Amino acid sequence: MKDKIVLITGASSGIGKALAFAFGREGAHIVICARKADALQQVSDELRQAGITVLALTADVSIEADVKQLIEQTIARFGRLDILVNNAGITMRSMLVDTDPAVIQKVMDVNFMGTVYATRYALPYIQQAKGSIVGISSIAGYRGLPVRSGYSASKFAMNGFLEAVRTELLHSGVHVLTACPGFTTSNIRYSALDAHGQVTGETVRDEGSMMSAEECADHILRAVKARKRELILTTQGKLTVLVNKLLPGLADKLVFNTLAKEKDSPLKK
Repeated sequence: MKDKIVLITGASSGIGKALAFAFGREGAHIVICARKADALQQVSDELRQAGITVLALTADVSIEADVKQLIEQTIARFGRLDILVNNAGITMRSMLVDTDPAVIQKVMDVNFMGTVYATRYALPYIQQAKGSIVGISSIAGYRGLPVRSGYSASKFAMNGFLEAVRTELLHSGVHVLTACPGFTTSNIRYSALDAHGQVTGETVRDEGSMMSAEECADHILRAVKARKRELILTTQGKLTVLVNKLLPGLADKLVFNTLAKEKDSPLKK
């Protein structure tokens, strides 16, 4: 990773921030972006204090013009781009029957179209470097999760998109990694949207029992170094994907029963 240029979207907290430190400690130069300028600046200051070269750029990945400018500013500063990490994401939590479709559209715009924009405009430079495109997806991209239909749809879309891009680039020397954490400690659940698009401001899960963002970032860093095509994290995550593939009817019941235990879950038998 020495002197590689690594662009990480959604890097003001959680897995994105942890990835910035993980790659930076390996000698990479880091470009971080997020919507919230104050939180982004704080992360930038922390990275600099750790001796990591960083460029912080405010951008909303759901806005195409923002993403084009993000890539242009990265190239203007460093002259190249080796690794793109599509990490920016939001989630939602509500039953479909109660959900304003605009909420699902917003989740798709950030999680899926944000990945499309960044990958499209970064691709010529990634091809020049024979570098890596990374998508931080989710177990929800393999197994639809109730009360998170929009989030699951966005991650299924991301997985299919990256698989198609990987195949297009099969003989180009470009590496494409789909990384799927299980439940990981991050701010994403605290910023989940409700049925009307309002931020809930709380988590419904026990954050203390989850994999840390830092451990997750270390796994992703190793997968990039090894140029893996896929990374599925946590025992629960691996079992969920396996059972869903082999015994989908059983998976329906297990997933329902597990998520019905969440705080204030609307799932009822």
